[in-house]
Amino acid sequence: MAGLGPAEPRPLLVKIVMAGESCVGKTSIVRRYTEPAGSPAASYMATIGIDFKVKPVMFNDTRVKLQIWDTAGQERFHTLSTSYFRGAQGFVLVYDITNLKSFQSITIWINDIYEKAGDEVDVILLGNKCDKESERVVPKQKGEKLAWEYGMPFFETSAKENVNIEHAFSVLTKEILEKKSYVLHDLDVVSLNETKKRTCCAF
Repeated sequence: MAGLGPAEPRPLLVKIVMAGESCVGKTSIVRRYTEPAGSPAASYMATIGIDFKVKPVMFNDTRVKLQIWDTAGQERFHTLSTSYFRGAQGFVLVYDITNLKSFQSITIWINDIYEKAGDEVDVILLGNKCDKESERVVPKQKGEKLAWEYGMPFFETSAKENVNIEHAFSVLTKEILEKKSYVLHDLDVVSLNETKKRTCCAF
């Protein structure tokens, strides 16, 4: 059959989950990263439950399909959101530099990630909305210090101005593939099936 020979292997499937409080910009970051360049920046309503987007990328001549799950940050969706953490290879943990509470809750989200997905998963920390410098309440050094304590990469981003979004996902994807690529080949079909099962049971 054409297209299925050794010259054209199936793309690797990587599951990435967005995590963090409500209204920190997780959905805007996902849309900015997965939608075509030139799409107008928009404001989005809070995610209700769960949503996901797929982004095909190339990494060292390997086709990779990033499945990016956008979870709700509201307290009432917390159990549902964290149930999607299992089986993820990477996490994008987001706080809002203009919202101190969103930064203070990061350690709770980190504990949830380690509890549900294990402490070997790759996590990056994003301080979002860096375009709102005049409203900043979380100094960049605080984000850098927290990320250093947990050994994770840190970026300040702006979904609105498209600052560091592409770079942050590239760094996360590189870390995941360097550590886990041998697993992803074996599990790509299983992961898809598990995702379908979870989706039908979650609602």
